[in-house]
Amino acid sequence: MTGDTGSTGTASASVLGSAFRQFADVVPLMMWRSDAQGLAVHHNECWLAFTGRSPEDERGHGWRRGLHPDDFERHAALVEAAFAAREPFSAEFRLRRHDGAYRWLLDTARPVDENGEFQGYLGTCFDITDRKLAEDQTEAALVEKEALLAEVYHRVRNNLQVMVSLIGLYGRAAPSPCRGSFEALGQRVRAIALVQQHLHEAPHIASIDLRDYLHRLASGLGQLRRAGRIGVTVDGTGTSLVEPRIANALGMIVAEIVAECLDTTAESVACSIAIRIDAEAGAPVRLSIVSGSADAAVPSGKTNIPNLGPRLIAAYAAQAEIAVTGTATPDDPLRLQLPEVLGRIAG
Repeated sequence: MTGDTGSTGTASASVLGSAFRQFADVVPLMMWRSDAQGLAVHHNECWLAFTGRSPEDERGHGWRRGLHPDDFERHAALVEAAFAAREPFSAEFRLRRHDGAYRWLLDTARPVDENGEFQGYLGTCFDITDRKLAEDQTEAALVEKEALLAEVYHRVRNNLQVMVSLIGLYGRAAPSPCRGSFEALGQRVRAIALVQQHLHEAPHIASIDLRDYLHRLASGLGQLRRAGRIGVTVDGTGTSLVEPRIANALGMIVAEIVAECLDTTAESVACSIAIRIDAEAGAPVRLSIVSGSADAAVPSGKTNIPNLGPRLIAAYAAQAEIAVTGTATPDDPLRLQLPEVLGRIAG
């Protein structure tokens, strides 16, 4: 069933035997046969019942009158190339049914050789309309989901900006001993906003590249408060892809570690965050995080800020079923183990 090179009604006698006809006509799927010139010489009873046409109507290139106009040239080019190379082919196209409705078919064909001589093609067709409709619905749902996520992110960002402004107003009106706590709270709300931003900007929201995500996030968190004064390294083995729930929890944990490092050092002191990701095949993904600075002395004016980091880290980890130990110091790194179902190497 190739490009239009003419038509014939006489080739069937030389190509098809009665045994093949009997077999093809009882097979419960659409079947066709072409000759060595690419002209259709037989369509079985299942095909004829689908199209509502006679064998004579379908012979040669007559069957192609039922092809959807939008699929005609694409199908002809694909089949012609396969025919010239004598190779198997598969094609999807719409064919008009006996009631006038177009249905999607998957056509799979293989060349027929007899005694080393090419005799044409034998093909079968399956109705895949339901699958195509499901694919279209899935694509539409994904577009709708992306639009919804964008709207949710926009609203969350705006609400967080309002919260930062309110915290700033209350902080400036609060007694001097309390202002450091308000400032720390505002910084953490900004960190939450940054985590949401990086999640939203991920190339594939359903599976986030952990290494790239955490490096960009940690660097961005440092820029919020001390541009150029925080260094971030992310290394390890394997590449782990995680779902947004896990990425969000890890982002908030890293935000707390960055905040802790900055809260306990003077503005002129550089902080460092080292993250190691181990994603071995068949094993849960593990992370090790160490933070530090050249001077660990708490700067003046920050001694009254409550140290809630460990409690917050434990809460974020519990939400995502992440096992956590350690304090993120060089002597006692923060160790995180992701749920086993997510701890598979992805690349």
